[in-house]
Formats: sequence, structure tokens, C-alpha cells
Amino acid sequence: MAEPQAFFERHSEHRFSPTEHTRGPWDADSQHAGPPAALLGRAIEERPGARTDMRVSRITFEIMRPVPISPLEVRTTVLRGGRSVEIVEASLAPEGEAPVMLARALRIRTTEDPGPAIAPGPLLPPPGETAATPFFPVPWETGYHTAMETRFAEGAFRETGPGTCWMRMRLPLVAGEETRPLDRVLVAADSGNGISNVLDFEQHLFINPDLTVHLHRHPVGEWVCVEARTSVDPAGIGLADAQLHDEKGPIGRSAQSLFVAPR
Repeated sequence: MAEPQAFFERHSEHRFSPTEHTRGPWDADSQHAGPPAALLGRAIEERPGARTDMRVSRITFEIMRPVPISPLEVRTTVLRGGRSVEIVEASLAPEGEAPVMLARALRIRTTEDPGPAIAPGPLLPPPGETAATPFFPVPWETGYHTAMETRFAEGAFRETGPGTCWMRMRLPLVAGEETRPLDRVLVAADSGNGISNVLDFEQHLFINPDLTVHLHRHPVGEWVCVEARTSVDPAGIGLADAQLHDEKGPIGRSAQSLFVAPR
């Protein structure tokens, strides 16, 4: 049977199989954290009884251990319900095992009478004005690095220092299902530490055990830009901080804590 042209294949409401397009650049058996983060975000938005007048404003992921490329179960729980605000938790686990990733989302009620938008317009050159930029060399042919289109407005994967990268999904998150705005943000946001690496990939590890994304609006269009900066303390603790954009302007921020060590 041909490999589905998506990051995941759905088997039931809670059960999914990741495809080879989720494979990260460091371990052939593990996923890049972007696709499973997006899967948890989608589960929070589409859980039974989810209110359509609420939107994810903040979502934090705890990456407990590498996410395997094997069947996974997603479960959601409402931790706090309310008229204007709710907090929802979601877990991702291999069948019969402890969770490998947890997400906790703050959802805020939207209004039917929106006020004036108070936010800057476009601050970056659009993706159409930037050249396609390949990933750094990866030892396998297919994975996250081929499932995402990348265009750097500043820096490059092979350059150290701040980076600004437009990213677009070449495939849907779930086979046969429409890609959502939150999918696009979360698939891209976990790449901030790679976009803005400050030390040589071949000599140092940059492991992020978490990811937090704040959104004042969801993106419009297919492209999300991660404008990232990384800081590292001599003790080996770092932070990758990014402003997130679409072609209309800023949409929010993301942050990743980093464990940095020699390879």
C-alpha cells in the first residue's frame, strides 16, 4: 500500500499512525516535534463538545521523551470550563504506554462584534521575495525536512546566529482532512531552535523539552514565518525565542527551553 501523503493517518477518533513525513533529522525512529504538537492542538480544537466560539490563545507542550514513529493515541480533558476562558489538556501516547507529549491550552472566547485591530502590518519581505532554502544534510531521504518548504529571509540552517524562515506544509496534517490555521503554526513553531542555532549542529545538541506558543490571531494563508533568536548560558541552558508571522503581519510568539551539550 502506498504511503499516505500526509503527516498522519487517522484510524479512529483517538488513534493515529504517523507516516515517514514526520521523521525528524536526528533519529530515524523519532518524529520532529512539530507534527505531533500540531496533532495535539487539533485534538484540543476538535474534541467532542468543543465550543466553536473559542480559540487557542496559548498552548504549552511538555516533550517527555522522543515521539516514536508508531501508532499513537490522543486523549483530551477539560481542566477548567468557563463562559469566556477554558483550559484543556491533551496527551499523546503509544498504545498501552505513558504519554510522550502533553499539551495544555488556554482557549479564549471570541466576540461577534470585533473591535479595531491593534497590531502592526507586515514587517518582513513576503515568501515570494525569498529564495527556497534547503535543510541541512539529513541522512534519510524522507522526513520533516522534505515535507516542509523553507525560505530564509535572514540566515540559514547552516549559518549560526538569528534566523528568519518562512515555512509551508507541503502535505496535510491528517490524510483526507483539511489543514487548519493552528496546524500551520504548530508544525512550524518547534523549528525555532534550528532556525536560530548559535553553535555547530555537528558538535552540540540543542534539545528542547518544551514549546510554548502564544497567538493573538491565527494565520491567514499557507505560510508561517519563524523569526528566531537563541541565547545560551555557559551552564548549558538556553532559550529560543521567536516572533511568528504570516503575510499580513505578526501573529504571536513561541519559546523553547533548551538543553545544550557537546555531542
